[in-house]
Amino acid sequence: MKDLIFLTYSEIKTKLNDGSLSSKELVLAYIKRIEATDAKVKAFLEFNKERILAQAEESDNRRKAGKLLSEFDGIPIGIKDNICISGEITSCSSHILENFRSPYDASVIQKLKEKGFVLFPRLNMDEFAMGSSTENSAFQTTRNPFDTNRIPGGSSGGSAAAVAASMLPVSLGSDTGGSIRQPAALCGIWGLKPTYGRVSRYGLVAYASSLDQIGPFSNDLQGISDLLEIISGLDHKDQTTAKVDSFETNSVSAIDWKGKRIGVMKTEEFNFSPDVNKRYTDILKEIESKGAILVPLDFSLLKYAIPVYYLIATAECSSNLSRFDGIRYGLRKEGAGKLDDLYSESRTQGFGPEVKRRILLGTFSLSSGYYDAYYGKAQKARVLIRKQYAEFFKSVDIIFQPTSPTTAFKVGEKTKDPIQMYQADILTTSVNLAGVPAISCPAGLDSGNLPIGLQITSSHFDESKLLSYAKSVSELEICKLPLPIEIS
Repeated sequence: MKDLIFLTYSEIKTKLNDGSLSSKELVLAYIKRIEATDAKVKAFLEFNKERILAQAEESDNRRKAGKLLSEFDGIPIGIKDNICISGEITSCSSHILENFRSPYDASVIQKLKEKGFVLFPRLNMDEFAMGSSTENSAFQTTRNPFDTNRIPGGSSGGSAAAVAASMLPVSLGSDTGGSIRQPAALCGIWGLKPTYGRVSRYGLVAYASSLDQIGPFSNDLQGISDLLEIISGLDHKDQTTAKVDSFETNSVSAIDWKGKRIGVMKTEEFNFSPDVNKRYTDILKEIESKGAILVPLDFSLLKYAIPVYYLIATAECSSNLSRFDGIRYGLRKEGAGKLDDLYSESRTQGFGPEVKRRILLGTFSLSSGYYDAYYGKAQKARVLIRKQYAEFFKSVDIIFQPTSPTTAFKVGEKTKDPIQMYQADILTTSVNLAGVPAISCPAGLDSGNLPIGLQITSSHFDESKLLSYAKSVSELEICKLPLPIEIS
């Protein structure tokens, strides 16, 4: 059973479908792995093995009866704690929703259930997806499986750590400013932020509605590709989903590097760690030797991405989180005097310090007299960033960047300096502002044996090209990771 947890997603899918493995066998192996290691990693907020095993047994019974729901029937998948599952607690790792049970399924959950996936809720996250380290959870700090003294990234840290620690082959997270790609990079796995509008947000508890996207993590690229095909598509419950050609996993194939124009950045303009800088440079040299043409791009607008992102995201968070008032659902402070006291005391007790900070910043930037100076100006700058990406893709086929300027930092290292923490997202936030898709690919280890990620970005709704380049990157020897890992 120990060997089962180290299978790739592709191997699991093959073994389930050829009958050499049952879903119950697989799920039992993962349960034992979780029970043995999650005390150190802390990826799960809740773990109900009886309900999970019941799903696996139902899958096996369907297989025996010849009534499989799909080729994915019986595959385990982890779910971030801000994606609604009917009857399950969806707390967003916040005290204000600590006992809230969702009355409905998110659209992506409905699609997974229709295919027969075995759902493993609830994976830890930064409270309401606000953070880059999973240290902002109201309940626990998730640890990086490569070094449990370090953070796994955030806000989808639990989703990334569970896959990296071989507790699951795949999981779902959400990405508002890098919350899938950054933890994927720091945990040495694959993580995709789809084009905005590719995947329905119905049932995703909103942080910043114009930026949020649900996306997959996986221990191999095939898991990313399969999950994207399953969860994407037009959804009449979400008017921001786009009516475009559906993504098909069979559209992904390795590319020939010869003559391909790869957009790259000047590393001296950014504060990358020496190891990240060297690995990025070495990868570019490798693909150039295979015939790729490296095209330096002007990323001067990138320095504005962090302030623009945090003005827009916090303004939208201020609006979205106004619904948590102690009246309709969530934490209610009993015994409060006037109505205003009920609002104030319920929100004061329910929200953590980072959420309060962002609500205050967003409310300020939307207030009378400051709207045009801050939020309005940030929206104009966002248009410039979006136009810049459009110009990039007129001259290059794809863009390569590091995902994170550093590898995983130590728990507590940046918690006292929010600005320093926000700077961890400098390479990812512009992608969300532009709405384009991007993937973080494993790119080897640094000198301290910590994972490095390579971010690949393509134009709107061109995930087929994006994943085809990612497939070719996965074949580069320089990007191989020595998995599985031992958790210390």
